[in-house]
Amino acid sequence: MSALSLSLPSYSVTVQESYPHPFDQIYYTSCTDILNWFKCTRHRISYRTAYRHGEKTMYRRKSQCCPGFYESREMCVPHCADKCVHGRCIAPNTCQCEPGWGGPNCSSACDSDHWGPHCSSRCQCKNGALCNPITGACHCASGFKGWRCEERCDQGTYGNDCHQKCQCQNGATCICHHVTGECACPPGWMVKTLSEINSALHNFQISRFQAGMVCGQPCPEGRYGKNCSQECQCHNGGICDSATGQCHCSPGYTGERCQDECPVGTYGVQCAETCQCMNGGKCYHISGACLCEPGYTGEHCETRLCPEGVYGLKCDKKCPCHLDNTWSCHPMSGECSCKPGWSGLYCNETCSPGFYGKSCQQICSCQNGADCDSVTGKCTCASGFKGADCGTPCLPGTYGVNCSSVCNCKNEAICSPVDGSCTCKAGWHGVDCSINCPSGTWGLSCNLTCQCLNGGACNALDGTCTCAPGWRGEKCELPCQDGTYGMDCAERCDCSHADGCHPTTGYCRCLPGWSGIHCDSVCAEGQWGPNCSLSCYCKNGASCSPDDGICECAPGYRGTTCQRICSPGFYGHRCSQTCPQCVHSSGPCHHITGLCDCLPGFTGALCNEVCPSGRFGKNCVGICTCTNNGTCNPIDRSCQCYPGWIGSDCSQPCPPSHWGPNCIHTCNCHNGAYCSAYDGECKCTPGWTGLYCTQRCPLGFYGKDCALICQCKNGADCDHISGQCTCRTGFMGKHCEQKCPQGTYGYGCRQICDCLNNSTCDHITGTCYCSPGWKGARCDQGRAEMQSNYYNYVIYVSAIKLFFPIYLLCTFAYKMFSLFQLFL
Repeated sequence: MSALSLSLPSYSVTVQESYPHPFDQIYYTSCTDILNWFKCTRHRISYRTAYRHGEKTMYRRKSQCCPGFYESREMCVPHCADKCVHGRCIAPNTCQCEPGWGGPNCSSACDSDHWGPHCSSRCQCKNGALCNPITGACHCASGFKGWRCEERCDQGTYGNDCHQKCQCQNGATCICHHVTGECACPPGWMVKTLSEINSALHNFQISRFQAGMVCGQPCPEGRYGKNCSQECQCHNGGICDSATGQCHCSPGYTGERCQDECPVGTYGVQCAETCQCMNGGKCYHISGACLCEPGYTGEHCETRLCPEGVYGLKCDKKCPCHLDNTWSCHPMSGECSCKPGWSGLYCNETCSPGFYGKSCQQICSCQNGADCDSVTGKCTCASGFKGADCGTPCLPGTYGVNCSSVCNCKNEAICSPVDGSCTCKAGWHGVDCSINCPSGTWGLSCNLTCQCLNGGACNALDGTCTCAPGWRGEKCELPCQDGTYGMDCAERCDCSHADGCHPTTGYCRCLPGWSGIHCDSVCAEGQWGPNCSLSCYCKNGASCSPDDGICECAPGYRGTTCQRICSPGFYGHRCSQTCPQCVHSSGPCHHITGLCDCLPGFTGALCNEVCPSGRFGKNCVGICTCTNNGTCNPIDRSCQCYPGWIGSDCSQPCPPSHWGPNCIHTCNCHNGAYCSAYDGECKCTPGWTGLYCTQRCPLGFYGKDCALICQCKNGADCDHISGQCTCRTGFMGKHCEQKCPQGTYGYGCRQICDCLNNSTCDHITGTCYCSPGWKGARCDQGRAEMQSNYYNYVIYVSAIKLFFPIYLLCTFAYKMFSLFQLFL
């Protein structure tokens, strides 16, 4: 509730307002004008700030105390008709009570179940404890402890604050009452008075103990239990435990009451000894002595009366047993004693499914589909089970055969003991249940949608909402109630002169005229309104009269509240001085100092000078960062880069395969040539020439810039890159200057001539030129027409001498003509 009543009468004032004024701006762009370094001049319409006169409506403040408040020391103070007895007045007729008091005027003390301011908090004390009405602290009754007195005294202590020690005897199992300290005896002990103990101890004084009963006498023979009230039930000489009544049996007996003889095959104390009788001999359950079957003798019945393989009174009958599957043949009856896993009259039958061992009489204990060994009864478990009888499922975290594989399930997921597949718990999904439910989902398989509102977080397990500060409700749909804030709205606002507090942060929403964390500070001088956010009407450093609010303006300002600057063209005290003629400025001179306000890129007293080279911006204080001969714009410091460079400061060379202004051109160089980022000129690699390095070196030239002359002879081909010669057929050498040696011919002179009888071999074709008197492809045939062949030979040689120089001349002329065309 506001303590001030405000009225705001209006009035109009003349103000100077800004607006965008258009002007022609010159700028530069990249183009194909090579004479201007690929830079062209352009024009565009831009805007600068200008000023004009306008009307603005202003308001004055008039305030007085609201009903329910009265003025005290220039403050509006709330009034309560009934005096707040144990509290203070915080709003009209509203008291804020001290802790431990409540009621409309804070005159009623809190009852036994409540505490705190207005008795608004409920006591948490248990077991008859008293609650402090101011702090809520619990004062525990005898025999209890803890913050809320919810815990009994620890074992061995009792009484007020659990400070007294129990006097019960005979061990930690003796129970002492937490309130009175009275002893409750454990089984096997009788209650005995302290005077009886002192009599037994002679010189011990009873005054050292509290009066009461202690546990100092064991039970008599044949009795046991609490206060020795129960009778022992042991048979066959068994001894009874005085505390539990458990029977300790004499040798040869077993059972809960020692009523049974030892099982067959065992004897002695606790039936722990194993009988050694053989061949069906009976074992005495107390001493283990053997009673032999007919046909056997010896201490353990280990000796047969008949040799192995025969039986009868005269040992003259042959045993019919299947020897490989039989332990022995009875020496009297010839009955076959089969090895484990075999049965039948002659031990020739395997055990039926589900049975094993001697005579196949033992029942397999294998469970859950396990295979049973017919001899030993050992179980081979199916996947998912283990143990001697395969009756134990795999432990959590294991699966497979013999439970030998380790599960990979995460976050308490259930792992299949058979194949290790994971069944995820609520809030998780994925093959191994390692992935949290996506935001906004919850539950099994994350298939349920969260219902939380206002930024509340959803629990992926059960979908419950954890509300953001400032909200409450099952779905966080309700804001905090007035006077509360924070997580679960559990915090109380601590504000004095406020309209509640922010539900999230607890910041107080102060009433007009107040400020501070708790809204307990009056606005400072020159401020007013909610949170002291409104200032005096006097603007721009003017002094405000505490009486009538008339403003005395500072230099450069005018108007009733000094809210207007001087008219354009004037400045100073009472705007009485005329501005100089500013050229490149944002408007007339500064209304206070009379200085020109230069536009970015200009300087000087009248703003008629461009920024020096390397400077830019307002007052030319900015330092240009253009590099690599880039031109800096003095207005906005943008760089006009030199061809071959880009970037805000022209520090980045053109990317590969680009050149020119702003790197807008694409290189057209080929065959590995280097492209100049400045003008796109191609620097060819060795062996290439032409504008774009697309032409091989002319015939007869090779290498870088095709400047090297080939040295190849006899029509050999010259490699345009390395100058290496590829010889024609019949020639060899680095420059192909040598004919094939005598006796060889062909490409690389690798072929051997096959001419006979001193004939000559052509180094190119390998053709044989026969000596006079011979003929044939190899000159291996004699010939009478020697004279005729001689003339033919002379004619052939003459033709070679005549036409071969012409062939060489034509080849050279062709190469020179090609070279001449290249340079045209």
